[in-house]
Amino acid sequence: MLLKNTWNEFIKILSKPRSYLGVGALTLLIGIIIFAMKADGKSIISFVTASFEQTLTFNGHILNGYLIAFIILQMLIVHVPLLVALVTGDLIAGEAAMGTIRMLATKPISRTNIVLSKFIAGAAYTLFIIIWMGFLALFVSTTIFGTGDVIVLNSDGLVILPEADVLWRFGAGFCVAFLSLLTVSSLSICLSAFAENSIGPIVATMSVIILFTIIGSLDVTVFDTIKPYLFTTHMVSWRSFFEDPVPWSTIRQSVIILVAHNVVLVAIAIVRFNKKDITS
Repeated sequence: MLLKNTWNEFIKILSKPRSYLGVGALTLLIGIIIFAMKADGKSIISFVTASFEQTLTFNGHILNGYLIAFIILQMLIVHVPLLVALVTGDLIAGEAAMGTIRMLATKPISRTNIVLSKFIAGAAYTLFIIIWMGFLALFVSTTIFGTGDVIVLNSDGLVILPEADVLWRFGAGFCVAFLSLLTVSSLSICLSAFAENSIGPIVATMSVIILFTIIGSLDVTVFDTIKPYLFTTHMVSWRSFFEDPVPWSTIRQSVIILVAHNVVLVAIAIVRFNKKDITS
């Protein structure tokens, strides 16, 4: 019954125009980035590497599909949460607003499984977003710009990753990025269990992300103890796969924190929905 209800929830997601709005917006944004890099990418790359050209000589195609994919992931991972929240924030509150939540509760399925089916359907949509983003970022970019070594600029300096050592890093990076967006999906569904309309959970989700991001960026001692436990602190942990050597302990900690957030948010949503009055 859980699988059948999950499939029904996913069909509901596909029937909503806002689901395609997110995919369309993502496609348009990636298309704009690729077009911009095709039109003026060399000058942008030259500006970034200008400070290193006095001591280093760059040969080959610096502007390649792998670098474009890294830039796309870097630029859009902070914007995709809104596209996810637009859909997942409506899964419970939207039905409460339409009154269909009472009809759903009359089915031979527990309230806990109803919530779980919505979380799984939301996770499936989030996974589709990441896969589509990965397809556009990697396949389309490499088709247009070709492949090559990747030059990554981080806090420690310039890291040059050979072409043969890149694909697995992207695969692992997209997996962690999915876990980050899954946390956003879980947060919006959890907040949706407390609301009677879909606007509230969507706005609240983005507000929480903005608040946590600001707290994480402030150099204030009082926040140092909570920063490591904010899920926004670990949403960019995918970048760690593009360091050399890879900081596996840091990545492992980020994954644990993100998984813990998902478990807690699902538990809160289940408790809330089981106590929710759906008769009025």
